[in-house]
Amino acid sequence: MTENNKISFQFISEPTDINFGGKVHGGMVMKWIDQTAYTCARNWAETYCVTVYVGGIRFLKPISIGEVIKINAYVIYTGNTSIHIAVDVYSRSFDQKGFEKKTHCVIVFVSVNKNGQPVEVKKWEPKSEKEKKLEEYAQKLKTLREQISNEMKPFFEE
Repeated sequence: MTENNKISFQFISEPTDINFGGKVHGGMVMKWIDQTAYTCARNWAETYCVTVYVGGIRFLKPISIGEVIKINAYVIYTGNTSIHIAVDVYSRSFDQKGFEKKTHCVIVFVSVNKNGQPVEVKKWEPKSEKEKKLEEYAQKLKTLREQISNEMKPFFEE
């Protein structure tokens, strides 16, 4: 994918990626997600970006050692300074033709300047019906995060 609102990485899972159960561990998948999503956000923002939220991560099926991994990251919503990226992780063995979805999440970045202060990002405009639905999904997740944050405030006050 070459558009600056999406990116795709492909590679092979390695022996160092596995847990004691012999499958790729969730922390490694989360690292891949962050790297791919960061690249997508950075391409979109054209500035340094910081991760501010990872949510709704769903591990659907395990990934085995030696599988081909494909990670798609794509912009689904932009705020004033934030870029919301959906990430889908797929894998397949070499004897399979198609990839199978293994993990999904949404990760939010904020574009920052050299002093770490948030800076405005260009607006992403959905074009297809699917993109419009993904933007609605991102907005719903944003509302849910705000509600949860407000409910949890009393537990995090000093």
